[in-house]
Amino acid sequence: MLSEKSRPIIEATAPVVAERMPHITPEFYKRMFAARPDLMDGMFSRSSQLEGTQPQALSNSIVIFATYILNNPDKYPDEVLSRVAHKHTSLGLLEDEYPTVYKYLFEAIAADLGDACTPEVAEAWSEVYWLMANALIKIEKGLYAQQANDVMRAPFKLVSRKETGDQVVDLTFEPADDTAMTEAKAGQYISLFTQAEDGLLQPRQYTLLPSEKNQRRVAIKLDPNGEMTKRHFALQEGDVVDISNPYGDITLGGFGDDGSGPLYLFSAGIGVTPMLAFLSELVDQNSQREVVVVHSSSSKDAWPLREEMEELVGKLANGKLISFLGDGSGDFEGRVDVSKLDVPSDASVYLCGPLGFMKDTRSALVDAGVPGVQIQYEIFGPDQWMLRDTARAENK
Repeated sequence: MLSEKSRPIIEATAPVVAERMPHITPEFYKRMFAARPDLMDGMFSRSSQLEGTQPQALSNSIVIFATYILNNPDKYPDEVLSRVAHKHTSLGLLEDEYPTVYKYLFEAIAADLGDACTPEVAEAWSEVYWLMANALIKIEKGLYAQQANDVMRAPFKLVSRKETGDQVVDLTFEPADDTAMTEAKAGQYISLFTQAEDGLLQPRQYTLLPSEKNQRRVAIKLDPNGEMTKRHFALQEGDVVDISNPYGDITLGGFGDDGSGPLYLFSAGIGVTPMLAFLSELVDQNSQREVVVVHSSSSKDAWPLREEMEELVGKLANGKLISFLGDGSGDFEGRVDVSKLDVPSDASVYLCGPLGFMKDTRSALVDAGVPGVQIQYEIFGPDQWMLRDTARAENK
């Protein structure tokens, strides 16, 4: 709970800090990596820094947290904290690094705000930081404790490589040592650690696909401009990489989904991956739930893992697959048009795909009467959106 001493200061300065935070966070990372270059080796994504997505995600989380505790004095934005904590644990972040982040973040804040960063302002925002940090540390300790092992990552050997869709590779890994494996929940992801061309160890997150026991299976879309996906796409059977334990809180029956009403799964391109995991779980449960899967691709040939998705939907008692394909070979031509689907207001919805696709689809669903609290999403990489608690508060 924010102290009464700090509350009026945060209320007065929050608009200014929110406005400046997108400028502060890049400077923070610059300072931190200059002092601690080791953090870029196996912890932070270099491409996320260059693209600005990681600084944006950090600035969003701090502003959302401060605003939330001002408006809700007796609670925290648990869903946003959960999402951040799962990302942190998938990268192996430990409690010891929170003072490091604090030091360089507040140096950047002081440099940016200048004389406006009085001792009173610095103290109040320090309180906000440590309230958020301590909440994250508690969640992260719990997530680590749930794992079947005490390592941050373990070696896995690639045992199967298949190409599917348009420049997508389906990779299956098995343990390369005797580290105990945590059983993953449908919708969770792992971090895959490989070396860049200059030898720097870089992590990337990928949603886990249905697989046999003691396997980790992912699908990777080639990004010609991506620093690491080109290396992942080139992996061959027998190659060994490091993989984290499974993390992620976008699972069936999660926030806003009680498991009883209609379920709508919207995906575009490689966004099929969590939907396949959900469908496999529903098939294993012999679910009688109404499940409508809506997928968007440029064509059937470009649709990753299409046959597997069709097979899984076909095994559901009340499953239906609707396609929006750019070449007109699907149920509908062009991009997803929610107005053609008659989505009921009591539906639980999951989204995965490019951010623009998810924003457009979510807006259309809300306009159609689906409360925002019932719409979950998964973003590959740093979450620049963070709508979950906002949607819950607005209930639209």
